[in-house]
Amino acid sequence: MEVQLKGAGETPCSRGGDGRAVLRSSIREYLRSEAMHALSVTTTRALDIVGSALPGRRETLETAAVVTRVAPSFLRFDHFEHFAHFAHTAENQAALKALADASIARYFPALQSGRSPDTALLQEVASRTARLMAQWQSLGFCHGVMNTDNMSLLGLTSDYGPFGFLDAFDPGHICNHSDHEGRYAWARQPNVAFWNLHALAQAFMPLIGDSHAALAALEPCKAAYAQAMLAAWRAKLGLRDGVPAASGDQALIDELLCRMAADGTDFSICFRRMAGFDSRSGAANTALRDLFIDRAAFDAWAGLYTARLQAEHSIDTERALRMNAVNPKYVLRNHLAEAAVERAREGDFQEVQRLQQLLQRPFDEQPEHAAQAGFPPAWAQQLEISCSS
Repeated sequence: MEVQLKGAGETPCSRGGDGRAVLRSSIREYLRSEAMHALSVTTTRALDIVGSALPGRRETLETAAVVTRVAPSFLRFDHFEHFAHFAHTAENQAALKALADASIARYFPALQSGRSPDTALLQEVASRTARLMAQWQSLGFCHGVMNTDNMSLLGLTSDYGPFGFLDAFDPGHICNHSDHEGRYAWARQPNVAFWNLHALAQAFMPLIGDSHAALAALEPCKAAYAQAMLAAWRAKLGLRDGVPAASGDQALIDELLCRMAADGTDFSICFRRMAGFDSRSGAANTALRDLFIDRAAFDAWAGLYTARLQAEHSIDTERALRMNAVNPKYVLRNHLAEAAVERAREGDFQEVQRLQQLLQRPFDEQPEHAAQAGFPPAWAQQLEISCSS
């Protein structure tokens, strides 16, 4: 594993900045990376967090902190872009080739025996990125800053800055208050990832030399994402593949998401309650139905869902177990992180520790922490998350 100290001070790459991280962003990264790991999302990890009395100026003057994070590799797309940008010199051409060769040898050794290892590497990175996007989307996770320097070569979630989870479902939700154009809105994340992959393919051109081969390496990414996304939605709804009725699953999923978006239904709570759906008696689904404003529209969808469950002879109790294993009850909502940050600013890290322990078991009921699984308070809507958050 590689080790990084985030916020430890100036380095040759800090570009004139102080190289420090503030306490609030450090706490959020520490909690979020470990929580994502517990959600089975590929991610960098946080080994520890150390508070500091040293000041750091961001929007205001704040105290600093250092996060020790670990990963198999912190290689990003832009490492390749850097050398490709200067590939007109023999030195940088050699550096680009050395970087690709070392990446393949260390992280993708199975690709070495092929006819074009560089092309195979690009295709593997694209496939991993597609699967990662499906994980993000299915959990309602918003990254906030998907620049190529935040895209992992290994398909890891990294650089937790202005991230967030969807509360009320809004496909256009923007979690970064400085993203005025909505470039990184939840619904746009897969397309941004594909754009970044094209930037990586461009960086690989000095290695591959054939634009058609580079584009062909990316082409399976689209199908890989669609397949992974459909599988994730099916799992969240407890639907099995391989039955005749499964051909209509995408339309069923799209209609549910449209209903949720129209009514601003809470994303995590809705899917968690879906596990309790009674396919025999609509009257038993009051808790889920109450999440929707347009009850008639929900009833129509529920009828389609019931028919789909009955077509595969689904057993409600067994389905509930499967669904509760993929639909978390606890996610790191912004108001939970904010409460932990405020306590830590006063020197009390108990809330950080409590949240960290809670989020290690996101799928368990944990009745003693039921309040943390509830709807966000009204004041949470006023929270603004920035790149230094």
